[in-house]
Amino acid sequence: MHRTALRRALAVFASLAIASPVLAQASGGESLFKLGYMDIGPTVGFGGIGSAGIAFGGRFERAIKQLPDLGNGVLGIEASIDVWNYNDNIVNSAYDYRWISLGVTANYHFQVKSNPKVDPFLGLGLGNSMLSTDAPGDYSTGIYFIGRAGIRYFYKPRLALYADAGAGASTLNVGVTFGIGK
Repeated sequence: MHRTALRRALAVFASLAIASPVLAQASGGESLFKLGYMDIGPTVGFGGIGSAGIAFGGRFERAIKQLPDLGNGVLGIEASIDVWNYNDNIVNSAYDYRWISLGVTANYHFQVKSNPKVDPFLGLGLGNSMLSTDAPGDYSTGIYFIGRAGIRYFYKPRLALYADAGAGASTLNVGVTFGIGK
Protein backbone atom coordinates (compact mmCIF):
# COMPACT_ATOMS: atom_id res chain seq x y z
CA MET A 1 0.00 0.00 0.00
CA HIS A 2 2.74 2.48 0.93
CA ARG A 3 4.72 1.74 -2.27
CA THR A 4 1.66 2.38 -4.47
CA ALA A 5 0.98 5.71 -2.74
CA LEU A 6 4.66 6.65 -3.02
CA ARG A 7 4.72 5.82 -6.73
CA ARG A 8 1.61 7.91 -7.38
CA ALA A 9 3.00 10.80 -5.37
CA LEU A 10 6.30 10.67 -7.24
CA ALA A 11 4.44 10.63 -10.58
CA VAL A 12 2.49 13.78 -9.61
CA PHE A 13 5.67 15.36 -8.26
CA ALA A 14 7.58 14.63 -11.51
CA SER A 15 4.70 15.87 -13.71
CA LEU A 16 4.56 19.21 -11.91
CA ALA A 17 8.36 19.48 -11.94
CA ILE A 18 8.31 19.14 -15.73
CA ALA A 19 5.25 21.35 -16.34
CA SER A 20 5.96 24.22 -13.93
CA PRO A 21 9.05 25.69 -15.65
CA VAL A 22 7.14 25.67 -18.94
CA LEU A 23 4.22 27.53 -17.32
CA ALA A 24 6.60 30.02 -15.74
CA GLN A 25 8.03 31.13 -19.11
CA ALA A 26 4.93 33.13 -20.10
CA SER A 27 4.90 36.89 -19.49
CA GLY A 28 2.40 38.88 -17.44
CA GLY A 29 1.86 40.14 -13.86
CA GLU A 30 3.66 39.60 -10.56
CA SER A 31 2.84 36.52 -8.47
CA LEU A 32 0.83 37.00 -5.27
CA PHE A 33 3.19 34.60 -3.46
CA LYS A 34 6.22 36.84 -3.01
CA LEU A 35 8.90 37.69 -0.46
CA GLY A 36 7.35 38.35 2.97
CA TYR A 37 4.01 36.68 2.18
CA MET A 38 2.64 34.47 5.01
CA ASP A 39 -0.45 32.32 5.20
CA ILE A 40 -2.15 29.81 7.44
CA GLY A 41 -5.06 27.46 6.89
CA PRO A 42 -6.84 24.18 7.54
CA THR A 43 -6.48 21.08 5.36
CA VAL A 44 -8.20 17.74 4.89
CA GLY A 45 -5.90 14.87 3.94
CA PHE A 46 -6.77 11.70 2.05
CA GLY A 47 -4.77 8.48 1.94
CA GLY A 48 -3.27 8.37 5.40
CA ILE A 49 -1.65 5.81 7.65
CA GLY A 50 -3.11 2.32 8.11
CA SER A 51 -6.91 2.30 7.90
CA ALA A 52 -7.16 6.06 8.43
CA GLY A 53 -8.77 7.47 5.34
CA ILE A 54 -9.08 11.13 6.35
CA ALA A 55 -6.71 13.42 8.25
CA PHE A 56 -7.39 16.89 9.55
CA GLY A 57 -4.57 19.36 9.72
CA GLY A 58 -3.16 22.73 8.95
CA ARG A 59 -0.44 24.56 7.05
CA PHE A 60 1.58 27.68 7.79
CA GLU A 61 4.02 29.07 5.22
CA ARG A 62 6.23 32.11 4.87
CA ALA A 63 8.08 33.25 1.74
CA ILE A 64 11.64 33.86 2.91
CA LYS A 65 13.88 34.34 -0.12
CA GLN A 66 13.67 35.44 -3.75
CA LEU A 67 15.75 33.13 -5.99
CA PRO A 68 16.74 35.18 -9.08
CA ASP A 69 19.27 32.55 -10.23
CA LEU A 70 16.60 29.82 -10.19
CA GLY A 71 13.94 31.19 -12.52
CA ASN A 72 13.15 34.04 -10.11
CA GLY A 73 11.17 31.63 -7.93
CA VAL A 74 10.52 32.11 -4.23
CA LEU A 75 11.67 29.87 -1.38
CA GLY A 76 9.04 29.27 1.28
CA ILE A 77 9.25 27.38 4.57
CA GLU A 78 6.11 25.47 5.46
CA ALA A 79 5.13 23.89 8.78
CA SER A 80 2.36 21.30 8.78
CA ILE A 81 0.37 19.25 11.24
CA ASP A 82 -1.91 16.32 10.39
CA VAL A 83 -4.03 14.19 12.75
CA TRP A 84 -5.71 10.84 11.99
CA ASN A 85 -8.00 8.83 14.18
CA TYR A 86 -9.21 5.35 13.42
CA ASN A 87 -10.62 2.30 15.14
CA ASP A 88 -9.39 -1.23 14.43
CA ASN A 89 -12.48 -3.40 14.91
CA ILE A 90 -11.37 -6.97 15.53
CA VAL A 91 -13.73 -9.69 16.76
CA ASN A 92 -14.62 -8.92 20.40
CA SER A 93 -12.13 -6.05 20.67
CA ALA A 94 -11.58 -2.58 19.28
CA TYR A 95 -8.45 -0.49 19.49
CA ASP A 96 -8.22 3.22 18.92
CA TYR A 97 -5.29 4.81 17.12
CA ARG A 98 -4.35 8.48 16.89
CA TRP A 99 -1.47 9.59 14.69
CA ILE A 100 -0.10 13.12 14.95
CA SER A 101 2.40 14.16 12.30
CA LEU A 102 4.44 17.37 12.33
CA GLY A 103 6.46 18.39 9.28
CA VAL A 104 8.71 21.14 7.94
CA THR A 105 9.14 21.59 4.19
CA ALA A 106 11.23 23.89 2.01
CA ASN A 107 9.03 24.80 -0.98
CA TYR A 108 10.21 26.24 -4.30
CA HIS A 109 7.42 28.43 -5.75
CA PHE A 110 7.49 28.90 -9.52
CA GLN A 111 6.64 32.34 -10.92
CA VAL A 112 3.69 32.01 -13.33
CA LYS A 113 3.66 35.48 -14.83
CA SER A 114 0.78 34.74 -17.18
CA ASN A 115 -1.56 34.26 -14.20
CA PRO A 116 -0.39 35.70 -10.84
CA LYS A 117 -3.29 33.92 -9.08
CA VAL A 118 -1.66 30.51 -9.75
CA ASP A 119 1.15 29.44 -7.39
CA PRO A 120 2.63 25.99 -8.22
CA PHE A 121 5.36 24.67 -5.92
CA LEU A 122 7.59 21.69 -5.19
CA GLY A 123 8.71 20.86 -1.66
CA LEU A 124 11.10 18.61 0.22
CA GLY A 125 11.27 18.15 3.97
CA LEU A 126 11.10 15.96 7.03
CA GLY A 127 8.31 15.04 9.39
CA ASN A 128 7.86 13.26 12.69
CA SER A 129 4.91 11.00 13.45
CA MET A 130 3.70 10.12 16.94
CA LEU A 131 1.20 7.39 17.78
CA SER A 132 -1.16 7.10 20.71
CA THR A 133 -3.03 3.78 21.03
CA ASP A 134 -4.50 1.37 23.55
CA ALA A 135 -3.55 -1.61 21.35
CA PRO A 136 -0.84 -3.98 22.56
CA GLY A 137 2.34 -4.29 20.53
CA ASP A 138 5.16 -2.24 19.08
CA TYR A 139 4.31 0.36 16.45
CA SER A 140 6.56 2.26 14.10
CA THR A 141 6.76 6.02 14.70
CA GLY A 142 9.45 8.50 13.96
CA ILE A 143 10.96 10.61 11.20
CA TYR A 144 9.72 10.39 7.61
CA PHE A 145 10.55 12.02 4.26
CA ILE A 146 8.22 14.62 2.73
CA GLY A 147 8.15 15.21 -1.02
CA ARG A 148 5.22 17.15 -2.40
CA ALA A 149 3.95 19.02 -5.40
CA GLY A 150 1.28 21.60 -4.77
CA ILE A 151 -0.62 24.58 -5.96
CA ARG A 152 -2.46 27.59 -4.58
CA TYR A 153 -5.12 29.43 -6.48
CA PHE A 154 -5.62 32.92 -5.09
CA TYR A 155 -9.32 33.71 -5.03
CA LYS A 156 -8.42 37.06 -3.46
CA PRO A 157 -4.97 38.43 -2.52
CA ARG A 158 -5.31 37.01 1.02
CA LEU A 159 -7.52 33.99 0.33
CA ALA A 160 -6.38 30.95 -1.64
CA LEU A 161 -7.51 27.42 -2.39
CA TYR A 162 -4.70 24.99 -1.55
CA ALA A 163 -3.79 21.45 -2.67
CA ASP A 164 -0.69 19.29 -2.37
CA ALA A 165 0.07 15.70 -3.30
CA GLY A 166 3.04 13.53 -2.51
CA ALA A 167 4.79 11.44 0.05
CA GLY A 168 4.52 12.42 3.68
CA ALA A 169 1.66 12.45 6.15
CA SER A 170 -1.17 12.19 3.55
CA THR A 171 -1.11 11.43 -0.16
CA LEU A 172 -3.45 14.32 -1.05
CA ASN A 173 -4.29 17.41 1.01
CA VAL A 174 -6.82 20.10 0.12
CA GLY A 175 -7.77 23.22 1.99
CA VAL A 176 -7.88 26.97 2.10
CA THR A 177 -5.22 29.46 3.21
CA PHE A 178 -5.57 32.94 4.65
CA GLY A 179 -2.87 35.56 4.17
CA ILE A 180 -1.58 37.06 7.43
CA GLY A 181 0.97 39.70 8.33
CA LYS A 182 1.83 42.71 6.16
